[in-house]
Amino acid sequence: MALKPEPKAPFHSVQYALRVLESVSTHGNGVTDAQISRETGLPRGHLAPLLLTLRREGYVEQVTDGAYVIGPSLLELGSGAARRHALEAKLQQTLVQLRDSVGAAVYVSRYVDGEIRVTQVADGPRTPAVNEWVDFRSAAHASAIGKCLLTQLDQNGRRDHLSRHRIARLTSRTITSEKVLFSKLDSQPATVPVLDLQEYAVGTVCAAVPLTAGSSAGCLALSLPIEHAHRLRAAADTLNRRAAPVLLSLTL
Repeated sequence: MALKPEPKAPFHSVQYALRVLESVSTHGNGVTDAQISRETGLPRGHLAPLLLTLRREGYVEQVTDGAYVIGPSLLELGSGAARRHALEAKLQQTLVQLRDSVGAAVYVSRYVDGEIRVTQVADGPRTPAVNEWVDFRSAAHASAIGKCLLTQLDQNGRRDHLSRHRIARLTSRTITSEKVLFSKLDSQPATVPVLDLQEYAVGTVCAAVPLTAGSSAGCLALSLPIEHAHRLRAAADTLNRRAAPVLLSLTL
């Protein structure tokens, strides 16, 4: 695989990068720069800045012993399980950053095959996730996640969901009238976060914003204990502004 440089070739630097990536990808446990140099024929003096660029772009990573392994950006270019795991890891990292930014537990949820599914959560000791004392699938009428997903369905879709998951009073604030619920969903501005003010659980407030990719309904949500309710609207606005990068992670 030794590289024979062609100085006149306009894309020789790209060739160098590809040979380096080929070398790194064949060594699952890592490979040193000296070995990469031997395998590619690229002098170590030229290799150093190239490896630095590849590290900055996430195509390779340097582990504790100094060896190089493939990075998440390279995995994302692949297919199958490796790509899926890489994308999930990237999304989780984005959610953790968002959790720290808003100071609240953050969730990604989707409406799949007629059911609500919370697919990823970023929480922590200072940002605990909401206690799911009633299955979210049965609480669409009360939770911010559920109401945000229902706003993305048409009337028939909403009625179909509620025919399988009957409206029930979960707290004194829960809407129990289908007519009132649908009226609120219809009047919900698309650019304004959906709120849950202790409708799902006493002691918890939540907000959710839609993540819509094509015909797929999804949402990004957060939850706060009631003693932090004064932060809800500001946190929800931040959540709304930061939704685009999360959507990008979901659709890559």
